[in-house]
Amino acid sequence: MGVGKPGSQGSPGWIARAGQWWGRAIGHAGSERDTLLLTGKSTLAASLAWVVSFYVLDAQSPAFAPFSAVMIMYVTVYQSVAQSLRYVGAVAAGVAVQAALGFLAGPDLLTFVLVAVIALSIGRSRVLGVQGPQVATAAFFAFSTYSSATDDLTRITQLGQIVLLVLIGCAIGTAVNVTIAPPLRYRSAEDSVRILARALRDLTADMHPALRDGAPEKDTIARWRERAAQPDDLISQARSGLNTAKESVHYNPRRLLKRHRGHVTFQGYETVLNALERTLHQLASLTRSLDQWRQEENDYDYRDFLNRYAAFLEAISEIAEALSTLDEENLTDQAKKLAELTCDAQARRREVAAEAESQSLPLADPARPYGVLVVEATRLLEEVQYTSDTLEDWVSA
Repeated sequence: MGVGKPGSQGSPGWIARAGQWWGRAIGHAGSERDTLLLTGKSTLAASLAWVVSFYVLDAQSPAFAPFSAVMIMYVTVYQSVAQSLRYVGAVAAGVAVQAALGFLAGPDLLTFVLVAVIALSIGRSRVLGVQGPQVATAAFFAFSTYSSATDDLTRITQLGQIVLLVLIGCAIGTAVNVTIAPPLRYRSAEDSVRILARALRDLTADMHPALRDGAPEKDTIARWRERAAQPDDLISQARSGLNTAKESVHYNPRRLLKRHRGHVTFQGYETVLNALERTLHQLASLTRSLDQWRQEENDYDYRDFLNRYAAFLEAISEIAEALSTLDEENLTDQAKKLAELTCDAQARRREVAAEAESQSLPLADPARPYGVLVVEATRLLEEVQYTSDTLEDWVSA
């Protein structure tokens, strides 16, 4: 009985997860629906390519067509078109290398070695990109076809047929991707902004409570510095999402629909993304400035200054929280809220500077962090203000 229980519990659990996945795929846009759509379009393109190559052309190697149709089924129409051209070029180059050497030297071992060396060398060309390895693949298939043929006319026909089938597969795959729900990745641009905004929010949300408790410990500052110094992966991820959004517009017929005509460029998203990137770097500089803190500071009363600074960082965290939920459908209201939060951050920044002056803190002393922290707060706020102004201009336009 004990052995049977896990199985009886595991099966419903798997079914429930599968049901949830299908529910998400059908219910709303997201990665699940993207996967389902791409799988469906790939299946349709492969099936159409097989019908043409096997039933219509009665080709010797009909699998080249459906294979090619699936190979170029990318997330964006732009990538499908670009990769189709590279893939056809790679296959044509591989077949051409085999044809030239085959007719000159015959289908022997030395010829195969030469074909492999030349095809692999051509495949390293930057022009072909990720399709480079297909040069050697096509050359090897072509060598096999050439070797099994009985006369030169058959060899020429079959080698030409390989290129034809690849062209047919790429044409069908691209046509299916263009005509059936071609993806527009506007959400990828929003997600890019959210990625960096969440990173800013999380770090500032950790910092402001600690500063309210007094001077942070060295270990705490070191942890902040480590987190602030590692935004590169997040920035790369964010920029990749923005580039995907840009690519999704090219050659996409859906951009001509009335509800998509406003999306001429992604300049607004890109400007906000650039500002958030600079803000993260500015925050990293701020955490480095905290390293100048003296744990035993007896000359100056800095507690109120830290409280003011904590309030400023809390205001920055609230701004980052607002940006982390950026949604174009609610952009007007969000831009207004962001402007209000930015005004509050401006007030908190002025309080930081006023407190430093009222306590006569040594702002010009490079051995202490007070002056640098005031300057860093000003720079940080400038980037936040720029982000808010960009969104307001975007909404107004």
